[in-house]
Amino acid sequence: MRIGIIGCGAIGRKRALALGNHELVIAVDTSLERAREVAQLKECSFVSANYEDALNNDDIELIIVSTTNDFLAKITLDAVMARKHVLVEKPAGRYPEELIQIIESAKRNNVFVKVGFNHRYHPALLKAKQMVDSQAIGPLMFIRGRYGHGGRLGYEKEWRAIPKKSGGGELIDQGVHLIDLSRWFLGELKLEKGFAHTYYWDMPVDDNAFLMLKSPNETIAWLHVSCTEWKNLFSFEIYGETGKLHIEGLGGSYGVEQLSYYKMHPKMGPPETTIWEFPFTDISWNLEMDEFIRSIEMKREPEGNIDDAKKALDIVKTVYEQSGFNVNL
Repeated sequence: MRIGIIGCGAIGRKRALALGNHELVIAVDTSLERAREVAQLKECSFVSANYEDALNNDDIELIIVSTTNDFLAKITLDAVMARKHVLVEKPAGRYPEELIQIIESAKRNNVFVKVGFNHRYHPALLKAKQMVDSQAIGPLMFIRGRYGHGGRLGYEKEWRAIPKKSGGGELIDQGVHLIDLSRWFLGELKLEKGFAHTYYWDMPVDDNAFLMLKSPNETIAWLHVSCTEWKNLFSFEIYGETGKLHIEGLGGSYGVEQLSYYKMHPKMGPPETTIWEFPFTDISWNLEMDEFIRSIEMKREPEGNIDDAKKALDIVKTVYEQSGFNVNL
């Protein structure tokens, strides 16, 4: 497949490295230097500062959009209107209304839009999903998820702290991953309670958010995201009637990725425990790209699509409104 990347920062670089044998035709960025660095990773000779050069290239079938949040939806819509398939980074937009026209246009133009929910493709989470689907821990009861990172000097001055660029703070950043994973395991969820607040950083967006989501059959997702965690942390616990799965770490500064399986005995007592570790390089980006291209070839909606992103942003917007953050950008 012939691919164009729009946005050549850290995530654009990861996407380029995950293309496998597919051809990178053009790398686009407002910084031509960044575009050239990504292009060189895949022996691509065409770089540009104008994203329309990618959309106007009839040879390109798939566009990857990895810009700041304020351009995600606009470029995605333009790509869909140009009849390109799109992989757009999460959260796909700053608020759910930005995604409505994308959803409608993708159907009308017969193209697919996948959102970068790469956490679904971490090996520990993939194995956990297989175990849940096979009833290894019985019917699900609830999920408890925590995701957080520490800041860095000047964090409150970066683009993520500017509402018009980011659409929000920690909730729209790491929070959409936890919301998406919870919906992946539990199905449709609605917001029961939510609160976002700025405790530490001097910025007009949230640095912590707390959510309680509930499904129609009253399974619960209890979530906390934070950029005052100080030590990077990922913890996702899935509780069933006959056992528990606990995913910890994402590699790198989050610690070794692992899955713990606690199997309850009929007579209760200490559970039988099995732990799998996944210490190798993060391959979630590669697996996500492979799955999307298979979806395109099979003409089926990909997992983690634009509809999933809108449902996550619906929850984010409601929490922000209830917490007093201005979401009318």
